[in-house]
Amino acid sequence: MNAEQVAALRELLAPTGWVERAATFARALRTSTRTPGGLLVVGTPQEEPWHLTAHLDEESRLGGIPELAPTLVRWSAPPGAPLHLSVTLQRLEAARRGESLLVVSPDTAPDPLLERVNDARHSGAVILALDRGDPQLEDLAHEALVVGPTTAPMSFDAAQHLVSSAAGAGPERERGIRPWLARLLDTVSGPAPGPPRA
Repeated sequence: MNAEQVAALRELLAPTGWVERAATFARALRTSTRTPGGLLVVGTPQEEPWHLTAHLDEESRLGGIPELAPTLVRWSAPPGAPLHLSVTLQRLEAARRGESLLVVSPDTAPDPLLERVNDARHSGAVILALDRGDPQLEDLAHEALVVGPTTAPMSFDAAQHLVSSAAGAGPERERGIRPWLARLLDTVSGPAPGPPRA
């Protein structure tokens, strides 16, 4: 990514405040969990956050941040699913201090989820919410990032990309925004093409 592209992306995102909001949320995400696998990621029955979980896992590996390694929590896992894809809502009952629960909810969170989130909070887990403006969920969250009608041009999917990139960019942000924006652009659009092959 050249200086011109970085400047253009920065100019596009700067007036929206999304870079700062995503960085604040990502910092909470990155620092709220003390153990690998202690970042529990759950969605709604209709929308499991596969995409965000995969990106967080990648950022954990690339950035050398084991605490960012997520555990996908599913509403129901099919029989015979691999171990890492068979963690059910019962895992939320075991959530404790030193762990965090990220609720990714493009729809209103159902009551059974809110009850489990409330229980996890009382057990000492840090609650984070990425949602579209769900007051009940946000009341339970220690930190929330809302993607609503007033946050255009940010889509819910783009916000997930922004958060996962920012979560893995802790040390890079200390050196400046340029490397972080380069990684974000690569994540969203793919890396720049290399030289032509002979």
